[in-house]
Amino acid sequence: MIKDKIKTRSELFALCQKLRESGKTIGFTSGAFDLLHAGHVDYLEKAKEICDVLVVGVNSDLSVKRYKGDNRPVISENFRIKVVAALESVNFVFLFDERRNKKNIELLRPDFYIKAGDYNHDSLTSAADVEAYGGKVKLIPVTESVSTSMILEKAARLNYEETGWVIKENTVHKEIRPAKKTPALFLDRDGTINEEVLYLHKPEDFKILPGVLKGVKKFQNMGYRIIIITNQPGIGMGYFPETDFYAVNREMLRQFSKEGILVDKIYFCPHSKSQKCECRKPEQGLIKRAVKELNVDLSKSIIIGDKTSDTETGRRAGMTTFIVNTGFKGEDGEYKVKPDFRVNSIEEAAEIVLKEEQS
Repeated sequence: MIKDKIKTRSELFALCQKLRESGKTIGFTSGAFDLLHAGHVDYLEKAKEICDVLVVGVNSDLSVKRYKGDNRPVISENFRIKVVAALESVNFVFLFDERRNKKNIELLRPDFYIKAGDYNHDSLTSAADVEAYGGKVKLIPVTESVSTSMILEKAARLNYEETGWVIKENTVHKEIRPAKKTPALFLDRDGTINEEVLYLHKPEDFKILPGVLKGVKKFQNMGYRIIIITNQPGIGMGYFPETDFYAVNREMLRQFSKEGILVDKIYFCPHSKSQKCECRKPEQGLIKRAVKELNVDLSKSIIIGDKTSDTETGRRAGMTTFIVNTGFKGEDGEYKVKPDFRVNSIEEAAEIVLKEEQS
């Protein structure tokens, strides 16, 4: 039964000694096994072929959070350990809190320390510990091209699509193209809409700035399309996955929706500056897409941001430019360019535009 396979590490210490005395070879591997998938199953089946008894360590919730962030695991440890124990290839399973396997190996002393082939011998910090007592390290080639991160990203995309949003080619948007040429409000996100947080990727860290909701609502009421355009190099540099970016956007859209604000599109560039792409502000790749997809009239459009790259983006596109005194306050010094207006909030910018239109 499943419950008979689930042990504590202390229980397995004694059990492994008895198994070795009876001539059994012991294999040990570990993982989070968050959203168990075909890759996990294939890997564990091949691991069992190497040994008589396969022992699997499952990272506890605390352990997973330490190296995958506060949004993981998706499945709690009590469920994850039961699912792993249910596999025929697994003989015993236990939870552990450490990130590394050094303590597990010292206690269990497996004949074979087994890891997936996306590792290499030199990168395994516990390989020397295993070989010191005569054990062997076994690497199993990865044959199933699937991962938990891939599954989560697909689920995030489906969630957007089910609510009418589409994620495609670095944009998050509604698939609607206006027939009439209209002006747009282009908004930077971090430091302009919300408080500046380095590589923001947690929804709970999204803090909307004063005057944003009222200001954006006023622009919408004046007939401006609302478009968010943001550089997100943290994705390309591997600091966080796209799924985290979408999660932050969902929180932003939730707050906008409560005020009746509809965002037409969210464009983002995931590349670092060194990649020299055409979509990173102040390059015009994403602006050109907005013109094509939303029939935007750039000559009557406005861009608001907190960096000189936002002002330079607007200058190249022929838009009216605003810098807000939040985030970097236009003091980053990357481009030698001055905005048309400097304001304390998006609401103040809306008031300026409204007065000009009325006059």
